[in-house]
Amino acid sequence: MKSSILPLSLSLLGLSLSAHASNFPVTVSSCERSITFDKAPTRAIIHDQNMSQMAFALDLQDNIVGLTGITGWYKTSPLFDEQRQGIPELASKNPSLENIISVNPDLFFAGWNYGMRIGEDVTPQGLARFNINTLELSESCVHLGNQADDANMALLYNDMIRLGAVFGVKEKAEQLVQTWQQELDEIQLAVADKKPVKVFLYDSGEDKVFTSGRFGMPTALIRAAGGINVMDHLDTSWGKVSIESIMDTNPDFIILVDYDKGGWKQSWDFLQNHPLLSQLNAVKNKRFLALEYGEITPGPLNIDAIKKLSQRLFEE
Repeated sequence: MKSSILPLSLSLLGLSLSAHASNFPVTVSSCERSITFDKAPTRAIIHDQNMSQMAFALDLQDNIVGLTGITGWYKTSPLFDEQRQGIPELASKNPSLENIISVNPDLFFAGWNYGMRIGEDVTPQGLARFNINTLELSESCVHLGNQADDANMALLYNDMIRLGAVFGVKEKAEQLVQTWQQELDEIQLAVADKKPVKVFLYDSGEDKVFTSGRFGMPTALIRAAGGINVMDHLDTSWGKVSIESIMDTNPDFIILVDYDKGGWKQSWDFLQNHPLLSQLNAVKNKRFLALEYGEITPGPLNIDAIKKLSQRLFEE
């Protein structure tokens, strides 16, 4: 296959990188908004495990007063708990406006359907009334109807560099992204002449199956690993598909989303015992990989997830 990840110039990721890492004011884009920060936030709230892991990768714990959406849907790892350093969880799932304003924050880092929903109280506009800035996860901007391109690794790179710029550690973020790019370039070279493997992501569901389409981060991960998401024709990031549509694609490999540190076993049992899905090539040949939530949503764990996936796709 042709390499689908080209080295990305940092200047193409939506940020001006000419200033020194600690220079303020800093203006960044968030979906279709521009936000100017006169100084680094000191009382940030971060939603979800993947966005928290972005912040932890930049050692921003001292600037965080609370997390939300951490324990309500899935288990955390010992590494996450260690990196968290006792930061309190303000809400186990999506936070209410009261949850957020109770700690007097100056930033909420979240996304659409990652802690915020259109039409509810917790939105950039709603939080602005309390002088709280909102930084949106780039992958989630599709829910505002302004996404045109398929998901790619620039979604992660952009968010990391933007987060670094906002907190005055842009150089650290740039170095981290450059390391990730180099690691993925090596994978691209290794799979460049191999035929892409057809991959389906199984999240959950029985009559209808929840999976990821062209705008979801799994499409970027699968392509980076040398595969093709058989649902990348769907104009959505995440959505439900019929059993028949999965059978029509007949994937050769399946990703199982593991929310509960071993919960993937129930999903695999379902696939193996289903009268139709059990006939898929991937199921008959027992070709699958379980990945945790933080590995298939935008975040630092994406890099190791791609490595694991690529190894499994092309193992002898």
